[in-house]
Amino acid sequence: MKNDSNDDYDPHEHRDVKKPTNNWQTMVHFLKASVGTGVLAMPNAFAHAGYLNGSISTVLLGCIALYCLHILLGSMYILCKRKRVPYISYSECMEIGLKEGPPIFQCLIPLATPIVDGFLAFYHYGICCIYVVFMASNIKQVVDHNLIVWPVRTHMCFLVIPLLLIFSIRNLKLLAPFCAAANILLLFGLSIVMYYICTELPPLSEREMLVDIRQMPVFFGTVLFALEAVGVILAIEENMATPKSYVTPCGIMNWGMAIVLTLYATIGFFGYWRYGNEVLGSVTLNLPQTDILPQCVKILFAVTTYISYALQGYVAANIIWNKYLIKHFPDESKHTRYELIMRAVIVILTFLAAVAIPDLGLFLSLVGALCLSILGLMCPALLQICIQYEQGYGRLKYKLVINILLFMFGAFGGFVGTFVSVEEIIDTYACNKAEI
Repeated sequence: MKNDSNDDYDPHEHRDVKKPTNNWQTMVHFLKASVGTGVLAMPNAFAHAGYLNGSISTVLLGCIALYCLHILLGSMYILCKRKRVPYISYSECMEIGLKEGPPIFQCLIPLATPIVDGFLAFYHYGICCIYVVFMASNIKQVVDHNLIVWPVRTHMCFLVIPLLLIFSIRNLKLLAPFCAAANILLLFGLSIVMYYICTELPPLSEREMLVDIRQMPVFFGTVLFALEAVGVILAIEENMATPKSYVTPCGIMNWGMAIVLTLYATIGFFGYWRYGNEVLGSVTLNLPQTDILPQCVKILFAVTTYISYALQGYVAANIIWNKYLIKHFPDESKHTRYELIMRAVIVILTFLAAVAIPDLGLFLSLVGALCLSILGLMCPALLQICIQYEQGYGRLKYKLVINILLFMFGAFGGFVGTFVSVEEIIDTYACNKAEI
């Protein structure tokens, strides 16, 4: 039986990060990663749940997501301690954990790394696709009113060059000043959104407390997408100067998630109260198109999302380049050139996917349900089951029971949420084609 507590090796003290971030920079990155287009989609999520059910379910899902992040980071720390290495990636942890777990999971070992890396890269790629749709949709409303009416796909074309420029920034520390500025703009923008939402509120009795349970899968996918940018959260922790302060009871992750949950539940509740079932994929699209202030807000959010694009895309680029491509280029003098080419390809692919599915709400729910149910719920639960296998699961095997329930919840929610999102995407585009 392994006893991790008696080993004096501390992985955090042996990390060698070239340009580490301090606690303030880490909090800035955490909030920027967690508060993006997802917060503006929360009223639409509440429309698929009802204001009472939505409020309670948002808090519950947030607590579950936070718990899973804690067991994931805790499991990664234990494995680093056992292997006496400063850091192990998420996918490597899954592979090592499965080797130490119950024999029934041994058949999954060859699949662990490609599955985790694949879903992590695809998830953050999906976020970047959603960001392209979000920016183009908001810019379109402003341009439609003031200049000329163009299709949303035309606006996406104009975004390609700016995205190529910001995505060429390859270091998180260099992004910190941009993220800090984006957070200030975001708070200002959200304040204006709340002002418009809270004016002329209809009677709350006109809104549903609970809705048809068959709409809940879309809520599930949207809230998961909004709450848990697991890849960026891990990348942020990896680049910290003092990673211990990230996971303490009063640490950055708990405080950050408390702020995020409060903000999401508030925006979701009041946004649904104001617009009801007429709320769009982003609540900014419901703001008056003729007023100057909402137009400024839409541009502000487009700018903050533009900055977030580089932060979210960092994870996909880091996985693809550092784990799979760099080994094929032995000449180090050309690494920068090839990495920039790879980043340019990612930008083009996000643009093409956004052009193919320019429906913000459906795209967002699909990515959240498909990827985060696996990365944010199922994998952390499975990892802890494996690393606690030799130590035991505590009295009455409570850790095993909790993790099995988490795994089943993630599997069920992910399957149903993905199925419903795909079905709605097919129905939407079938209807659009029929109208044409």
